[in-house]
Amino acid sequence: MAADTGGLTVTGGPAVTEDRTTVRIDRLVRTLGGRRVLDGLELAISSGEFVALLGHSGSGKSTLLRALARLDHDVTGTGELAAPDDVSVVFQDARLLPWKRLLDNVVLGLSGPDAEDRGRTALAEVGLEGRERAWPVELSGGEQQRVSLARSLVREPQLLLADEPFGALDALTRIRMHTLLRQLCERHRPAVLLVTHDVDEAIALADRVAVLEEGRIGVDIPVELPAPRRHGTPQYAALRDRLLARLGVEATC
Repeated sequence: MAADTGGLTVTGGPAVTEDRTTVRIDRLVRTLGGRRVLDGLELAISSGEFVALLGHSGSGKSTLLRALARLDHDVTGTGELAAPDDVSVVFQDARLLPWKRLLDNVVLGLSGPDAEDRGRTALAEVGLEGRERAWPVELSGGEQQRVSLARSLVREPQLLLADEPFGALDALTRIRMHTLLRQLCERHRPAVLLVTHDVDEAIALADRVAVLEEGRIGVDIPVELPAPRRHGTPQYAALRDRLLARLGVEATC
């Protein structure tokens, strides 16, 4: 059975696929201003897999995320996607409602008699246990993003879409958030697509790193580095240089 979500025809679904694929997109096309931003793009992400997406500004990374979140009804293509209720999005800004306390922000739209208990558990997972009654304005930027992660994962999504969620944070806070996100994803096991401009962030977090080039996936590289992934190792440097070269950047260190 096929569902028409705008111009994107979704057939089947992860519940009926043998390999537990959460995302499989074929021939995805999106035209903006007469230009094909996405031009026959193909992408597959399995359940529990973490994929980072790199590309130049304007290459279509956020456009792809909007398509997968079913927020863009002018894309065409076919594929398999998690149901809309099984998809969560984390944005660069936390987008918390300032007139609601933290727990209310986390459980917004969540139903069931255990909603508040699930919200408290989610806040505890991101290190904010005991802060349920705090207001968003009382939190730092990093803490607000922790609440955003809690809100996204409290619903146990099959697909987590992250659009540069740490881009506005300072370097030390970003490192802490990388560790937290990786731990949360290992615990909850959603399929993840992270859009980022940061090659080091992609390598630190992802199982695979894809580069969007001229509307298609130019390269899709598995990250096969031993843990912990340290900058100084030859394997890390080789992968970093390879990705930078695909982005047209000459490595300087």
